[in-house]
Amino acid sequence: MNWKVIKTESAYKKAVKRAMENFQVKDNTPEADELALLLVLIKDYEDKNIRIPQVDPIEVIKLKMEERGMKAKDLEPIIGSKGHVSSILSGRREITLKMAQRLKNYFQLPAEIFLHSA
Repeated sequence: MNWKVIKTESAYKKAVKRAMENFQVKDNTPEADELALLLVLIKDYEDKNIRIPQVDPIEVIKLKMEERGMKAKDLEPIIGSKGHVSSILSGRREITLKMAQRLKNYFQLPAEIFLHSA
């Protein structure tokens, strides 16, 4: 097929379907070239048209705490004093870069989640 810039959702769906069909092709084949082109076109369409919602880092922390049966005091070794933990969980204080790194390591999540406030 002769691919062009993807401008509609139906063209996007066709391109994704075709890319999935070609995903296991051998290198240096026409199908591999088609797959490479499709991936560029798909990424371009997604960058322009699909917005990933921002997550609230405080809600992520609270959810992870709930999943693990944690209390606020359990975050003290990660975030700092009881006051710091309280300020972070209430949204009165921003998460610092150092805290984001520790939260990332502790919860095994991307640091970017913790680096913006909702």
